Amino acid sequence: MLRPLQNIFDARNFPQVLVGLDGPDDAAVYQLNDEQAIVSTIDFFPPVVDDPYTFGSIAAANALSDVYAMGGEVLFALNLAAFPDDLDRSILTEILRGGAEKVREAGAIITGGHTVSDKEPKYGLAVTGLVHPAHILTKGGAQPGDVLVLTKPLGVGLITTALKREQADPAHVSAAVESMRTLNRHASHLAHRFQAHACTDITGFGILGHGLEMTSASHVMFRLHFDDIPLLPGARLYSEREMYPGGLNRNRDFVLPHVRFAASIDAASRGILFEPETSGGLLIALDPDQARSYVSQAAVDGIDARLIGDVAEGSGISVE
Repeated sequence: MLRPLQNIFDARNFPQVLVGLDGPDDAAVYQLNDEQAIVSTIDFFPPVVDDPYTFGSIAAANALSDVYAMGGEVLFALNLAAFPDDLDRSILTEILRGGAEKVREAGAIITGGHTVSDKEPKYGLAVTGLVHPAHILTKGGAQPGDVLVLTKPLGVGLITTALKREQADPAHVSAAVESMRTLNRHASHLAHRFQAHACTDITGFGILGHGLEMTSASHVMFRLHFDDIPLLPGARLYSEREMYPGGLNRNRDFVLPHVRFAASIDAASRGILFEPETSGGLLIALDPDQARSYVSQAAVDGIDARLIGDVAEGSGISVE
């Protein structure tokens, strides 16, 4: 869809655009001066849980995450909402309150927004942040010999699908909600502290889709160790029951030509790796010593980060 539009803007005429349409990164970056660049992103989607306030906080955390994936800090955000005319407006108030309080937790502010009528509620944010031009985290930069760190468990898409089908254990839903509502802000701070080479956040394309974006941008291969990948409680159960969200099949069709699975990786395990996440963790490539230090410090700070694989010469992803 975008390919016919690629010649509208000549990148040579916009040298201030440090990250833009040239590659699939998490946010746009526009340099202001030697020490400041704007980070800009947008994301919104329909409800993934029933409670309006919780949905608002999850959608906000998800949108803010793209700034953190680029190594930035959030300045302010604008609400984006779609809402049916026949629903109680107090529901929208609660959605917006959930988003606003999550933005406040990030040390930022909501400064306005836009709402339209629609048949299905949708909510998210347009987010503006700042990053030092020399300290931008991108999907490129992963190096052979690096170790991969993941800062949140997988399984959100499977659990929320089970919830929609009224087959989810409340304890599993609670754990998934807590994960989705958790900001990636401090995980991003640690990525700077331990000199990360590359970074992205795991959202709609799943860990394999976003991992492939990193391998393509970095011209390397990722080797993932499935048994080391953290999973939310219930994730494997719902994958075995094929509680698959709609986006899983699209993700699978896209990544399969570029992924090699060991024979021991069964269908349920593959489903977990294909499934789209909402407000997932950061996937970070670091020097091995720095990666181990990252995980140790993260544990002290309350982040359950895990070493899940490494980077090698080649292309694509192997899952062992």
